[in-house]
Amino acid sequence: MAFPALADELPKVSPTAEYTDSLGQLKILHTTESLTEQAPLTLRFRANAENTVGYTMNYQWSIHKTGDTSFNIVNYNEEFEQTFTRAGEFRVNLVYTYTDSNGKQTSVETDSLRFTIKESKLEFPNAFSPNDDSWNNIYKAKVCQSIVEFRATIYNRWGQKLYSWTDPNGGWDGTFNGKPVKQGVYFVNVVAKGADGYEYHIRRDVNLLRGYTDGSSSTNTP
Repeated sequence: MAFPALADELPKVSPTAEYTDSLGQLKILHTTESLTEQAPLTLRFRANAENTVGYTMNYQWSIHKTGDTSFNIVNYNEEFEQTFTRAGEFRVNLVYTYTDSNGKQTSVETDSLRFTIKESKLEFPNAFSPNDDSWNNIYKAKVCQSIVEFRATIYNRWGQKLYSWTDPNGGWDGTFNGKPVKQGVYFVNVVAKGADGYEYHIRRDVNLLRGYTDGSSSTNTP
């Protein structure tokens, strides 16, 4: 004689999202929590299904962006990875359906996963001091948040291109063809785009100060 399954033996899921935070540490987001990070943000969604033996499982993930009805991502896998490059608030819903050996289907909607992607910010300094004193040796963005497209180029006073980089966290070490350039004024041109759609066009002087040390004193060098 077959007995009905106990409630705690029925299939159940506990959706999570794994991500790497701004410090490079692997974290797990649960439905009881919320997350605020900058873009681009890559999340690995997992259903974490239990008690599935003897049942056929189906999954439907839906990702919505608050205030944007045109944004809708649907996925039918038990786990998947998605990269987000837009700023705003997001909600992730999971509906799972289990079918028993008699063909009876039951659908259950879980609590939502929630996360927020910060609006963009991008600022560059007007000086740096590449003199190997472990302080301010690289010319780079002093504020960089939720930047999804980026290109920066350094020129000398005659318009000659000296260096360029496409990693928002990268920078210039004050060299050209492997050799240190002279102290003086150079120029940076930055074209970038934020997760909120804001487009950055930054052009400014870059003062290269080889005699500046420890942020407090300076001496003249050739």
